Amino acid sequence: MNSAVIVAAGQGKRMGPGVDKLFLEVTGRPVIAHTWARFDAAACVDEIVLVVRAGLEATFAELAAACGFTKPHRFVTGGVERQDSVWNGLQALSPASELVAIHDGARPCVSEHLIAATLRAAGEVGAAVAAQRVTDTIKESTDGQVITGHPDRGRLWAVQTPQSFRVEVIRRALAEVRRRGLRVTDDTAACELIGQPVRLVESAEPNPKVTAPADLAFVELRLRAAAATPRPVSPHSTPEL
Repeated sequence: MNSAVIVAAGQGKRMGPGVDKLFLEVTGRPVIAHTWARFDAAACVDEIVLVVRAGLEATFAELAAACGFTKPHRFVTGGVERQDSVWNGLQALSPASELVAIHDGARPCVSEHLIAATLRAAGEVGAAVAAQRVTDTIKESTDGQVITGHPDRGRLWAVQTPQSFRVEVIRRALAEVRRRGLRVTDDTAACELIGQPVRLVESAEPNPKVTAPADLAFVELRLRAAAATPRPVSPHSTPEL
């Protein structure tokens, strides 16, 4: 059984005070509705756990009804940090769940092909992450003022979500994070603590995250393009376990 945890409990502070980026409308729907729809339609996902802020459960339930989402889903309350929210989501998975795709609620352009590819890779090696090659020249600066290093961009990848795992692997990794009292920026970082390899799954198409107001225009462009040119899902998109 494959599950998805959609993390939708953040505050989105870079959008400005009093703005919930997940409920900003793009092409007639809230951002989170587009994200949820991708997983609701994905044949490779059997259930969805949405991690939401306390008190918003009814709002999300109304959204599901309005959008006609049919895949089994449940809501859990988020934690103080993202890693705490993911932990809460993992505890709510069905006992039969073997693989889980963890995804940011603010990435509404993810394709079913990418979801399936990360799940398939996680089934093979234990952990996988959607990522894109870095094309810009990157510089390091120790003091934030003067360049102090020139990393080889050929070795650099920008990681995204979904980040997919065998359920027992990510639970064990995050348990170690919690035991050590650490803070990690993403779920694959937790895997480093237990020596778990993470496979890179190249995202061939843009998979933007809504972080600042300027991101909305690009996301809308991507969503409109996807709606205008629907692509058939490959029969190989469902992970073979």
